[in-house]
Amino acid sequence: MIPVSCGEIADAVRGELVGVEPTAVVDGSVVIDSRAAEPRGLFVALPGERVDGHDYVGTATAAGVTAALTTRPIEGSPCIVVDDTQRALGDLARLVVGRLPDLTVIALTGSSGKTSTKDLIAQVIRPYGETVSPEGSFNNEIGHPLTALQATETTKYLVAEMGTRHQGDIAYLTGITPPGIGLVLNIGTSHIGEFGSQDNIAIAKGELIEAVPADGIAILNADDHRVAAMRSRTQARILTFGEAAEADIRAEGVKLDAEGRPAFVLHIGDFSGDVQLQFIGEHYVSNALAAAAVGSAIGLTPGQITDGLNAATRVSAARMELTERADGVTIINDAFNANPDSTRAALKSLVAIGRSRGARTWAVLGEMLELGDTSADEHDAIGRLVVRLDVNRLLVVGEGAKPIHLGASLEGSWGNESAFVDTIPEALELLRSELRAGDVVLVKSSKGSKLRSLADALLEDVQ
Repeated sequence: MIPVSCGEIADAVRGELVGVEPTAVVDGSVVIDSRAAEPRGLFVALPGERVDGHDYVGTATAAGVTAALTTRPIEGSPCIVVDDTQRALGDLARLVVGRLPDLTVIALTGSSGKTSTKDLIAQVIRPYGETVSPEGSFNNEIGHPLTALQATETTKYLVAEMGTRHQGDIAYLTGITPPGIGLVLNIGTSHIGEFGSQDNIAIAKGELIEAVPADGIAILNADDHRVAAMRSRTQARILTFGEAAEADIRAEGVKLDAEGRPAFVLHIGDFSGDVQLQFIGEHYVSNALAAAAVGSAIGLTPGQITDGLNAATRVSAARMELTERADGVTIINDAFNANPDSTRAALKSLVAIGRSRGARTWAVLGEMLELGDTSADEHDAIGRLVVRLDVNRLLVVGEGAKPIHLGASLEGSWGNESAFVDTIPEALELLRSELRAGDVVLVKSSKGSKLRSLADALLEDVQ
């Protein structure tokens, strides 16, 4: 973190100094895990369901932190005492970002593809300025400010991924890091159980566009009508991306190679250039176009953007991660998260890869969470899609995902084409007994269903 005195921190977070001088300086890392505490840093004691960070303030003090953010004094430890440490963490990040006038905040949101797009953006722009980007999906009220606090006087770009579960969440996050560039990828059905409808999701996601100032740039998906309609919510300059003919940054001639990786011709104004992505799935085209739009917004040339997209590689794990085992079985691990849109895209990629190889395809699917009253219908629709796409084998894991199996059965699946098991060990036993060389296996679910452990086990079976 940039150097900030404890007195300045206390003023920003409306805290009280206990056992620490106002002139003491924090210029080390801000952490919420005492094991990562370091000299001259700041430890933030967050309460949790299982662990209370206040129990580890002494450990952080022993590691040499200048102070700890706490809700009560801790004997023997220098503290800045506040009413709410989580809120104080956000206030501190806002203070730091406000002291970096040369920093450009690039904020993005969407129902799916946020993390993959964030990784793409960072790789495209990093050669042209020091860039801070969150690890994994650090996109909530805790991960977001922790990422922002990594910015220093030499940081040129902060890529801020923003998630939402409630109206007002993104407005809060943009208050911490006011965006100069705001990007909305898509409006799908993720968290529809909380919001009630896609229109309500659009209202929440659009808070990001409303936060872009008049002299900023709002980047919108021309292929998603709910996103395209957000142009009415800002006075900022608009850039659009997509495959639609009217998009400012668009793709043409999309095709997949034998590994399911998309290639296309990128058009930016009068420029056209060939892009071959190193990611699996046609849905990455939209992510790449979004990253290209960000590159254009910060002034990169079309050639620089094309080169960046062609060179980009996968960063975050368990997102269409293809591994071929020594026995010839290919595992596609996409078990980090799932919603109906991302599951449909993953299934289409599975079929494309299987077709190009002449291989037998398996879809191993778990529950898609947070779908509310639409859950049964959405799972049923995925099962029917599996049959229509002619996936060879479907294995559904867990009671919450059972409507996928029922939908496949009603759509015409017969014999053992579709199977249902209650538990991950049962699924692993079935797969171990039936997989054969050449098979391509997609593992896809919401992370709450823990199907990632199944993918890991399948990868560890044959080294």
